[in-house]
Amino acid sequence: MTAAQRRARAKTEFEAYMAACPTQQLMTTLGNKWSTMLLLALAPGPRRYADLAREMPGVSAKMLTQTLRLLERDGFVARTVTPAVPVQVDYSLTGLGERAIPLVEQVRDWAEANISDVHAARARHDAEAQVAGR
Repeated sequence: MTAAQRRARAKTEFEAYMAACPTQQLMTTLGNKWSTMLLLALAPGPRRYADLAREMPGVSAKMLTQTLRLLERDGFVARTVTPAVPVQVDYSLTGLGERAIPLVEQVRDWAEANISDVHAARARHDAEAQVAGR
């Protein structure tokens, strides 16, 4: 087997591992730009779509809908439709979503406490890279 074939095989095996990795699968959902914000917005209790949209003015209607569908698909959020005129749609956390809240809050708290260190490290790295001509 050539070196190129070994690299291709290793890459294929690694990609299969990453696709099956529970951490990677979870981070794909939670790493979504709006997922954690929506989970935190739903933590106090069920909310209507329009309330969520108002709370996050930077999210487009399309992205809000896509993210809610992703969270629903992965079992974090439940969608309840109440027949009325107009139809009322409420979103709430499932048991799985409620169990994720402490994790999301811990990451948020860590980020708020440490973001200045992250910014300082980025600035140092960028300055060193500029001096080195990278």
